[in-house]
Parts: sequence; structure tokens; C-alpha cells
Amino acid sequence: MNNKTLAIVSYITIIGWLVSFFSSKTPRNPLVKYHLKQSFGLWIAAIIYNVIIQILATIVPTLVSILSLVSLVFLILLIIGAINASKEKETPLPLIGKLFENKFGFIS
Repeated sequence: MNNKTLAIVSYITIIGWLVSFFSSKTPRNPLVKYHLKQSFGLWIAAIIYNVIIQILATIVPTLVSILSLVSLVFLILLIIGAINASKEKETPLPLIGKLFENKFGFIS
């Protein structure tokens, strides 16, 4: 796979991220490295959010329908990230992308 494809695939499920991570050559292309960091951060944020939602669902079941709509934000961010990767842009994801630009030192 070429670097653009690896960057796009990193946004398609956790398995796609793993495929991109293990398929990219070391040292990684800056585009692939950037999008691996962005998508990994997004996946972590989504998992943490879902755990919090599950805890709140057991406490206050009526909030679940409202809070689950916010989960669509993660889908939108995934789509934006894949579009940025397809255009070969290193643009951070809206809302949370800046948090992950210099994190995850294991992605190098």
C-alpha cells in the first residue's frame, strides 16, 4: 500500500489502524505518522467517551439517548480525518486534533 492509502486506512476501525501501523515502513512517512497519531487519539477519545456513557446509562438511563447522539461527532471526525488523509493534508482534527499532534512517541 502507498502512504496515502495507509493514512486513510488508519481511520477505518481499530483493525485498519493496526494494518496501517504494521504495514508502514520504519521510519514512517510523515503523512502516515501524522494520521496514525490523529486516528489513534480519536479512537482513544471515542473509547473513553463510550465507557463514560455506559456508566451514566446505568445511573441515569434517560440521558443515554441524548448523549448517544454526541457519538455521531466521532463518526464525523473520522470522516474528516480520512478526507484530510486523502488530500494528503496534515491538518489536525477539529476539537481534539491539537491534543494528539505531539503525543504517542511509539509512533515514529
